[in-house]
Amino acid sequence: MKKIVLISCASKKLPLKACAEDLYTSTLFKLNLKYAKKLNPDAIFILSAKYWVLELDTTIEPYDVTLNNMSTSEKKAWAKTVVEQLGRHASCQDDHFIFLAGENYRKYVKPYLTSFEIPLEGLPIGKQLRKLKEVTA
Repeated sequence: MKKIVLISCASKKLPLKACAEDLYTSTLFKLNLKYAKKLNPDAIFILSAKYWVLELDTTIEPYDVTLNNMSTSEKKAWAKTVVEQLGRHASCQDDHFIFLAGENYRKYVKPYLTSFEIPLEGLPIGKQLRKLKEVTA
């Protein structure tokens, strides 16, 4: 069983083309990534509203797309593509997924996964930031 961490993208980005792990500049994203690396997973992927599933070293252009503005049917279609792309790297039935992502980025992906956890579930952003600072110190 592989351990896979899924981090949601962020609206704060560099203004130029960069590899995915450097493109997103928000404090929450950076702390989630630091925490993800401390978990020693088999893989870390970024859930992107525009690009679906990104490997950390994938070079992309900045963009302005968010799931927050999508309809339910658009979010479900996005999630289906995410699951299809995850299937190229992992087994949705056999591997364990750790979500460091908001509800919009998990809700329609979770039903396809057999094993997952959400360590920061239910915490508002401020408490997530505090917890992430504690566990990555």
